[in-house]
Amino acid sequence: MTGKAKKSKAHAPAQPRPLTHPEVRAIVLGIMLAMFLGALDQTIVATALPTIGRHFSNLGDLAWVVTAYLLTATAVTPLYGKLSDIHGRRAMMLIAIVIFVAGSLVCALAPSMIALVLGRALQGAGGGGLMVLAQTIIANIVSPRERGRYQGYIGAVFATSSIGGPVLGGFLTEHLDWSLIFWINLPLGLAALGMTSNVLKRVPFHPRKHRLDVIGALLMTTAAVALLLALSWGGRWFDWISPQFGALLLTSAILWGLFAWRLVATAEPFLPLAVLGNPVVRCAALAGACAMATLVGMTIFVPLYFEVVLHLSASQSGMALIPLMGATVALSTVTGRLLMHMTHYKRLALAGLTLALLSLAVLAIWPASLPTVLVLVLLTLIGSGLGTLFPISTVCMQNAVTQHQMGVATGAANFFRSLFSALVVAVLGAIVLGGLGGVTGMSIEMLARTASAPELATAFRFVFMACALVLAFGMAFLISMEERVLKGPATPAASAPTAPATPIPAE
Repeated sequence: MTGKAKKSKAHAPAQPRPLTHPEVRAIVLGIMLAMFLGALDQTIVATALPTIGRHFSNLGDLAWVVTAYLLTATAVTPLYGKLSDIHGRRAMMLIAIVIFVAGSLVCALAPSMIALVLGRALQGAGGGGLMVLAQTIIANIVSPRERGRYQGYIGAVFATSSIGGPVLGGFLTEHLDWSLIFWINLPLGLAALGMTSNVLKRVPFHPRKHRLDVIGALLMTTAAVALLLALSWGGRWFDWISPQFGALLLTSAILWGLFAWRLVATAEPFLPLAVLGNPVVRCAALAGACAMATLVGMTIFVPLYFEVVLHLSASQSGMALIPLMGATVALSTVTGRLLMHMTHYKRLALAGLTLALLSLAVLAIWPASLPTVLVLVLLTLIGSGLGTLFPISTVCMQNAVTQHQMGVATGAANFFRSLFSALVVAVLGAIVLGGLGGVTGMSIEMLARTASAPELATAFRFVFMACALVLAFGMAFLISMEERVLKGPATPAASAPTAPATPIPAE
């Protein structure tokens, strides 16, 4: 070997040592608290909204408490993914937690509804990064085939937040004070900050020089905000067919057009064409978006169906959502673990989606004559079907991109899930309001008090049909997705309790 070759070898960067299963588990447990912050905030606030409205004597602007968070969280999701590819996952995760805690403090101390809405917007600017960064970090340290080993931890976070969030929010609001639903984020956020700051030092980071496309990021963010405002205000503040709604849609369309032009006009666009043009990424992201939109839409409108059509109380309606959410989390966990051992993994999701579509068809045919127990069984089947798709769509999408594109791909997928969920919720809201004669300015609580069972039974026939149509599109995207071999070791190695987790090679 020549002296030059020896010198080159001596200065070659050392390859990171593969992380062992206990080390990976410590990292996953560390980021679980950050994931819990983001997941809990989506459920704990809902039960406190009526009390907040009465406290500020402002029920008219109450929807902005939810909308402000949704707008900023959706808009910044792809930005966190891109920035984490440039500056590292740990740095961006710590920034997201700090912003989220600061927003929670503003909300807890808010002297007026306007201050609370601004605090929620700041909270969303941090919360939008928590979930996407957690998913990206797991993708960085665990190969796709092995990821199911840790799916149980992730499932536990969503199960706890989905079921415990409304209960905790209701208890704090009813027996103590509504501001505690925000104060509780401070100790949780500080604990998450301490845990993630330590454990994320072990996550390997291979810096690459990227140029952030600021213009592209602004175009995408403003286009999304304009569209979300149109969907949030349509049917509530003004009619769906009105100059205001049309102006917002036109503004969004123009901005999306400019963003599309920017993608091909700049050397390094905000969303790389290699990611957007990847057929697996595209099909997996759209399939996941359809499933998420169906779940979010049903979570929002099914309680109204229980109250008015099936004549359950408000508390019973909330409890009746547990089969849907519990089955989704349970089957997502089981499917994630089965991915370690399956070659034709799409079959499980296709079977689950078939059951979900059949269950939605039964609800659409007999919306008012089914016994409550059978409705709960059907919701369990729907949740089970949705749960089989979520881990497959996420893992397949991450399996199809290079390591340095992991953040932007995961961020884009979560962005389109949120955006499509808002679109489907708006469509379902229009169907429900249309069934009542096209009235505007009514909230879910007002509908529950004023709507009649026959009117809403007819409306929900079309709601369930719309959910089935959206899920059918998701199934079509899943069928068209190429079933690539998942990266990772053979099954025996994956199941060994002390085997090192296979690192994904640096790009």
